[in-house]
Amino acid sequence: MPKVFIFVGHSGSGKTTLIEKLLRELSGRGLRVATIKHAHHKVVLDTPGKDSWRYKQAGAAMSMLVTSNELQLVADAVDRREPEQLAQRFLGEADIVLAEGFSHASGVKIEVLRRECSATPRCEVADGLIAMVSDIDAVYPQLPHFALDDIGGLVKFMLDRK
Repeated sequence: MPKVFIFVGHSGSGKTTLIEKLLRELSGRGLRVATIKHAHHKVVLDTPGKDSWRYKQAGAAMSMLVTSNELQLVADAVDRREPEQLAQRFLGEADIVLAEGFSHASGVKIEVLRRECSATPRCEVADGLIAMVSDIDAVYPQLPHFALDDIGGLVKFMLDRK
């Protein structure tokens, strides 16, 4: 089971940018890193009329499209929608999983909080929050804080976590 870290924060706080930097650093160390993104809006995952779409319409619980160098899986997500459940179900080959969003899901969370976006965190320590990536030191001072550009420090913290 890969380690799963959920990155939460307000829209525009820099979650995606932080995850991109973490991906470069972690994969540069030879780790297999997977991501899971939670979308709050409807997204078309498969092209209507194409074979994999037709298989799903005909009742397939999962449909995979495989090319010479990539694959795409479209699967029903009626249950087991939490990041750890998704990682266990689909991402077993990964060493570490970085999930974005999922502020209401259970699991280990790291919040990205920038003063220019909001001074109020989305999550509380009781929600599984283990660290802050922020330019606001006063929020949850009992948690480890990392500067927005302290990728090395954050990676060390994540890898050292059991």
